[in-house]
Amino acid sequence: MIAEALELDGAVPDQDACRHVLRVLGRIGDKWTVLVIARLGDGPLRYGELQRAVTGISQRMLTLTVRALERDGLVSRTVHPSIPPRVEYALTDLGRTLLDPVLALATWAIEHRGDVEESRRRYDGAHA
Repeated sequence: MIAEALELDGAVPDQDACRHVLRVLGRIGDKWTVLVIARLGDGPLRYGELQRAVTGISQRMLTLTVRALERDGLVSRTVHPSIPPRVEYALTDLGRTLLDPVLALATWAIEHRGDVEESRRRYDGAHA
């Protein structure tokens, strides 16, 4: 389906477009990215608030994740001139367009958790 969407004039999918799709999916498909986007979907958060909201994420991983999202234009970082400085992270308009797909994936994962777990048990039992 993705390959067909990338076809130009019925030709083989454009390789640059395919690489771009893979890079974007690699970024937004990361578990920490999904959780950060979901948490910021409720509104801007300071760094510490975001770290507490994303259970299990290390300070280093949160920093790497928000920097990558900022680089991709999905998250904005606003430094408020105060003492001590206050930094807030928020979804950009582009980042907000990811909320529905992210929530749809989360809903799918919840609805099919039992199916996936059962499939894993069967596979592991057959390949042990």
